[in-house]
Amino acid sequence: MSFLKLGSGFVRTIAVFGAGKLGEVLLSGLLRAGWPAERLLATARRPERAKELQERYGIQVVDSATALQTADVLTIAVKPQDAGTLLAELGPQLPPGKLVVSLCAGLPTSFFAKHLPEGTPVVRVMTNTPALVDEAMTAISAGSHATAEHLALTEEMFRPLGRTIRVPESQQDAVTALSGSGPAYFYFLVEAMTDAGILLGLPRQVAHDLIVQTAIGSAVMLRESGEHPVKLREAVTSPAGTTINAIRELENHGVRAALLAALEAARDRARELAAQSG
Repeated sequence: MSFLKLGSGFVRTIAVFGAGKLGEVLLSGLLRAGWPAERLLATARRPERAKELQERYGIQVVDSATALQTADVLTIAVKPQDAGTLLAELGPQLPPGKLVVSLCAGLPTSFFAKHLPEGTPVVRVMTNTPALVDEAMTAISAGSHATAEHLALTEEMFRPLGRTIRVPESQQDAVTALSGSGPAYFYFLVEAMTDAGILLGLPRQVAHDLIVQTAIGSAVMLRESGEHPVKLREAVTSPAGTTINAIRELENHGVRAALLAALEAARDRARELAAQSG
């Protein structure tokens, strides 16, 4: 199977099974990148959801059998606990030559191999919600039958949503804990810092605006400067100043240790989801 880039005159057809929030993010990103609407399919359980997707994006919403036969790339975007049921339906009907892309958190490619015909290529993907603003971090891993061409097409699919990186599948649970769930940690921190600003006498909106722009600016500096975060932090931390006093309190309250424990808990839950799915 050869995959050609956009603009080369041929584009593979992609079907998204389970076009919920994450599936919709992928569809909208592909359309923004110039992927033709006629090369995108989706499935939806509810008729009103199907109508919404058709009206919003001009794509076809079809049944699973039609998507299975028509598409070259089958993107599985259902909840992990629903994946087994879907694959049991798709597996016996799956024609050869299809690429399966999994967006199911915690599920290894070996889970798909148990339900799909021998030799079916599977690529495991973990992205995150900043895909909504084209700033996602997407990690991609090849299953045992996925080739460099399959990885290249998957990168092409997700590149419009932000950055992509290839990792060994053994690292995907850690990726889920760090960047898949990561936006929630930052929102939690912004929420806490906004409350702190209110405690210090600032109006809520002022505190919110200060923190959000500070977060954006700090993230851009991290990305574009190439400096280690310790060095950037030290540049803000004057001897006997305000920042070092704040950092001392963060250390006294075990914030660093709490983050380590939180990410371990998220990774362990990803493993539990895989185990529960069988």
